Amino acid sequence: MQTDSLAPTKPLAVASSALPAAPVYDPAIVRFQADPLADATISAIVGTWDIPPGEANLQTLLALNADRLRHLQVTTTLLNTWTSNAALVDWSPPDGTSPHIAVALHDYLATARTLPQWIDPVKIERGENVFTAHGPLSVMSLFCASLPDCYIQPKAAAVLQISGQLTTNADYRIRATAAMVFPVMLRGGMTTPEGLGVAQTIKVRLIHATIRNLMLHGAPQEMVNAVVPPTSHPTAAAMQSMHGVFLANGWNVARDGLPNNQEQLMFTLLTFHFVFLRALRTLGIGLCREDEEAYLHCWNVVGYILGIDPKWMPFTYADSERLFIEIQAQCLADDVFPGGTDARPALGGALVGYMSESIPFNLLKPFPALFTRYLCGGKVADALGISDQQSLVSRTLFAVLMGVSRLIDSTFRVVVPQFSLCRMFSRVVGYHVLTSFLMDQTRPLKLPTQLLNQIHATVDTWDDDPGAPRWLNRLEDRLTVRGPWSGHGR
Repeated sequence: MQTDSLAPTKPLAVASSALPAAPVYDPAIVRFQADPLADATISAIVGTWDIPPGEANLQTLLALNADRLRHLQVTTTLLNTWTSNAALVDWSPPDGTSPHIAVALHDYLATARTLPQWIDPVKIERGENVFTAHGPLSVMSLFCASLPDCYIQPKAAAVLQISGQLTTNADYRIRATAAMVFPVMLRGGMTTPEGLGVAQTIKVRLIHATIRNLMLHGAPQEMVNAVVPPTSHPTAAAMQSMHGVFLANGWNVARDGLPNNQEQLMFTLLTFHFVFLRALRTLGIGLCREDEEAYLHCWNVVGYILGIDPKWMPFTYADSERLFIEIQAQCLADDVFPGGTDARPALGGALVGYMSESIPFNLLKPFPALFTRYLCGGKVADALGISDQQSLVSRTLFAVLMGVSRLIDSTFRVVVPQFSLCRMFSRVVGYHVLTSFLMDQTRPLKLPTQLLNQIHATVDTWDDDPGAPRWLNRLEDRLTVRGPWSGHGR
C-alpha cells in the first residue's frame, strides 16, 4: 500500500498503526470510550449547546439552539456529497458553507479516510471473494443472525428505539444497514477510488457522533458522569425532528455508559463478521481458517474506519468467539433499561415481522423467526421476544427440513464436497429478503444509483449455486425465480 492521497490511479492512504494483540475485554473501560476524532468534529460544528437552567423544555431548547441545529442539517447535506472513495480526495464544500463547518469536515476527512497500516490486500481480496461466493447466505445471516444478535444490547436497542427506526421506520433502518454492508464488502469497496465503502463508513461514523452529542447535550469526554434529564412535555411537532427526538430523550451516562460507545461498536462489528462465520458453521458449511480470518480482516478494516480502537478487535475466530461470548453474556444479564422499558422485544418483533412479509409462501412465513432461533439460540430469541409461537406444522416442517438436510448433506458430501441442502434453504430466504427489502426502490431510503448498480452486478452472479448439482438449482428456482435475481428487484 502506498501512502498517497486517494486518486483514480492510487490506493487509499494508510495509517501508521501496528497489528494489535488479542483484545482484553473490560466493560468498565469500553462503555465510557467513544470516538475522539468524530466527537471533536461534531463539537467543532455545533459548539456549546445553550441549555436553559432548571427543567428543560424542548421547544425552548430548539429555539435557543436553532443555529446549531441548522449547522447539523447543513452537515448532513454535505455528507451526501461523499458519494465514493474518490470523492473524498480534495473534497471542497460549496461556496457559502460556514468556514467552521468546512474546516471541521476537512480535518475529519484527512484522518478518517486513512486505512490502517496492518491492512493486508491479499486478505482483503480473499474476504471480498467470500462475500461474493456466499452472498445470499450473508443476506440471510444479516437478517436472521447478525441484526438479532446486535439488538440484544439493551442500551444500543434503546438508542434505536428512540429514533423509531426499528419500529415505526423499520424499512428505513434495515435498508440503511444494507447501504453500509454492501459498499464495504463488494469488490474494491474499501481499497479502490471507485469503491463506496470508505465514504459510506465515515458518514455512519459522524452520524454516531451526532447522536452522542445530541443525547448528551455536549462532547462525550465532558459528560462521563453526567445525567442528562429528559425534556418536559415536548409537542408532537417538535418531535418530528430526529435531532429534536435525541435532544429530548436524556441519558444517564454514569449508569448506562456513553451512547454508541466502544463496546457497542465492537459488538456490532462482531455481529457482522463473527456471527456470519458462526452461522456458516451452524449450517454445516463453514469455511477454512484462511477464509475465516480474511473475512474477519475485511471487517476489522471497516471497524477501524468506523472509529473502533484496534486494541478491541479480534483477528481470529477463536478470539472473536471469546469476545462475543463475553459481551453477549453482559448484555443478556443486563436488566437496567434506559427509560425503564426493554426495547429489545419491539425491535425483534419489527424485524421478524418484516422478514415474514417478504416470504410469499404462507407455510414458510415463520421460517425467518425459526432461522433466527436456530442460528442465535433460545436465550437471544427469548430476549427479543421471538418465541415458539409459530404453528406446530411450521415448526415441525422446519425441524425436519434442517435435520434431514444436515443428514443428507453429510452423506452426499462424500461424493460431492460442496453439496448442501442447508445452503439451498438459506439461499432461498436470502433471495426473498434481498429482493423484497434491499433492492426494492419503492421502499424508504432509496439506495444511491451507483450503489444499486454495483449490487445488481453482484447479485447477477448469485442466481445459481455453483457448488450445487443442476437438479438442486432447479429446485431452488421453484422457491425463488428462474433467471437472474437482480432483475426482480428493479
